Amino acid sequence: MHRYKCFNGPMPTTAAQQKVSTGTAIKTMLQIATPSTRQIQLISWGFILDGVPASAGQVELIQTDVAATVTAHVASGVQPLDPNAPASLMTLSTTGTGYTATAEGTITATRTFDANLVPPTAGATDINYVYQWMPDERPIIAASKFLRVRATFGAAVNMTCFVTWDE
Repeated sequence: MHRYKCFNGPMPTTAAQQKVSTGTAIKTMLQIATPSTRQIQLISWGFILDGVPASAGQVELIQTDVAATVTAHVASGVQPLDPNAPASLMTLSTTGTGYTATAEGTITATRTFDANLVPPTAGATDINYVYQWMPDERPIIAASKFLRVRATFGAAVNMTCFVTWDE
């Protein structure tokens, strides 16, 4: 097994890790698409907001049966945590592994792995959330499915999110 990590933006090189506006409706911030030949086991996930949201919101981690239309990741955006690991086998395309959805698709089935309510809190600065599963509770994403980090906020806020998995 090999471990990978992916963020909701291109791999940073001369610029910092990209942050993306959540917008004001439900939006897939990051999508991981498993191919027909491989499932993945989740290790951790998380998000960072660069400011306190003006209204309450929710960030969720779900498996779906339908792809969102996203900006496709390139292979370097899906980073192996071991420098000797091969490239990830996740599907890279605008309906595969990518970030910043422009269309959510018509979902007919989901499995929810985590959800975090984010209140608008006076005086708060950064909002950070990271969750790491215990080995016996790690969710498995089936072959030919889509893992999504989705955000729903009444007022836009910038977000960076990630998922770490074994394949």
